Amino acid sequence: MNTLKLASVVAPLALACLACSPSSGPGPATDSGISSLGGDGDGGTGDGDGDGDGDEDGAKLDMQAPNDAAGNGGDDEAESCQKVDLLFVIDNSGSMADEQTNLVNSFPAFIDEIQTQLADTDGYHVGVVSSDAYLFNQGCPIEGAMVTATGGTGSSNAVCGPYSTGQRYMTEADDLAQTFACAARVGTEGDGNERPMLTMQRALSPELNGPGGCNEGFLRDDALLVIVIITDEEDDFEAPGCAPPQPGSGGDPQAWFDAVVASKGGLESNVVVLALVGPPGPDPAACPALDKCTGGIIGAEVAARITQFTELFTNGFVGQVCAPSYASFFQEAVGVIKSACDDFEPIG
Repeated sequence: MNTLKLASVVAPLALACLACSPSSGPGPATDSGISSLGGDGDGGTGDGDGDGDGDEDGAKLDMQAPNDAAGNGGDDEAESCQKVDLLFVIDNSGSMADEQTNLVNSFPAFIDEIQTQLADTDGYHVGVVSSDAYLFNQGCPIEGAMVTATGGTGSSNAVCGPYSTGQRYMTEADDLAQTFACAARVGTEGDGNERPMLTMQRALSPELNGPGGCNEGFLRDDALLVIVIITDEEDDFEAPGCAPPQPGSGGDPQAWFDAVVASKGGLESNVVVLALVGPPGPDPAACPALDKCTGGIIGAEVAARITQFTELFTNGFVGQVCAPSYASFFQEAVGVIKSACDDFEPIG
């Protein structure tokens, strides 16, 4: 298990959650709420401290080690990721309309900054899954299948794919801002028994990624895996009291962690997990938990289990799902991705 450091508070919790259900586009870039950063202490968040994490002149990541005295790359030449697989796990239950809008509005700057900071990375896969078996999905209405068509209340209500490669995931050959905006608006008619941890594991499974699988070819051994989870509820078993009880994904944070790491050949440092969830903070009134029996409180349920899962990773980063804008969260997250890419270890 890795010990994570708590990153600086980007904005006071109470301010970040004045608009727990944002109604339009991104707000000020300082409103991303609380975030926590995993790592070994060498940064990667662009803090301007002179350690190479965030050069003020905007220098891009050097993907090659210096040559040896003979002018050749040394035998111990540093490896960096040349490809990135991004999996977005988006809650499509009834309370997620504003959060999906917030995500769509924040995505273009996020992907642009990744491509800028990882200038020598030459291949991107971007896939979207919902938190249930998405019934509007063309050809694959099953848990973990990537979204190519949407429907229902609050959705883009469109056919988004197959994408430029003919697959169910997007690549740099697509207009990512446009195609992601289509796929990520999965709407709000999803199952109230949210199972983001299950759909995440299914999306990465050999069954769906292998030949003939719904997500065939998405997950690559030689790519850094970046998982983005966005939900306003915990993924757990709800005991009776709110009827009917909801079982959630099953398993626990350690089991979820083990499944993801196994999908990357046992190299957990080749995974980045970004979680936009309900806050574990000390002041629940700043972002009140949902009253799931009455639905009378707008906010986000504290997602302690998803947070625990995220913080098991060296490259784990947690932010506030009820922040008015996700811009600052994603801006900081690029530093985590850059650091993980720089330390990438090829499988085998």
